Amino acid sequence: MRADSPEFLTATQASYDAIAEAYAAGFPDSLAGRPLERALLTAFVDLVRAPGASARPPVADIGSGPGYVAARLHGLGLPVFGVDVSPRMVALARRAHPELRFHVGSMTALDLPDETLGGIVALYSIIHVPDDHLPTVFAEFHRVLLPGAPVLLGFQSGDEDGHLRLTERFGSPISLDYYWRTPDTVATALTKAGLRIHARVLREPEGEEKHPRAFLLAHRPGPAGG
Repeated sequence: MRADSPEFLTATQASYDAIAEAYAAGFPDSLAGRPLERALLTAFVDLVRAPGASARPPVADIGSGPGYVAARLHGLGLPVFGVDVSPRMVALARRAHPELRFHVGSMTALDLPDETLGGIVALYSIIHVPDDHLPTVFAEFHRVLLPGAPVLLGFQSGDEDGHLRLTERFGSPISLDYYWRTPDTVATALTKAGLRIHARVLREPEGEEKHPRAFLLAHRPGPAGG
């Protein structure tokens, strides 16, 4: 992590490094029992392959954690790599999915050239980004996406925006901020960054979940604004 990185990135990295093994053991594949999320990933894949899309550019799983989302996208036939702020999470993802590429990085400053990605998936990763840094994240998404390329976001939601800081998880001390936001809040931020909303989905809490799950499909408009 760079010395001038925002404080929240340093805290997020340290927290996930501390809980990486327990997290990966507890959530080896959170999509296995989530048919709606799997269907949305399939829709994302279809949008990446839409007529007129560039010939098989890679897609990025931002906040890739243990790597199960990237692995599922790979299984659906997409060239994909993962990016995570936690070196320990990246090491675990590489071990679990040696056929895929994972590297340490931050969504606030992606180490990627302009207009090189065929799509971005970020499931439950913007939840650790403070409000004042969210425009920077979505501007980065816009920068690295090819025109017409889609982005799929998943995040905890609610009737209003909220914030919680956890100081312990899996028995380890951490300092990890969680932000839940309404779909309208996130959609507005995406639109201001130049991305166009394609669909909104809201799922009610299941099991031990405390908040609804929101999903937004958006895309970077093409040269004609489509």
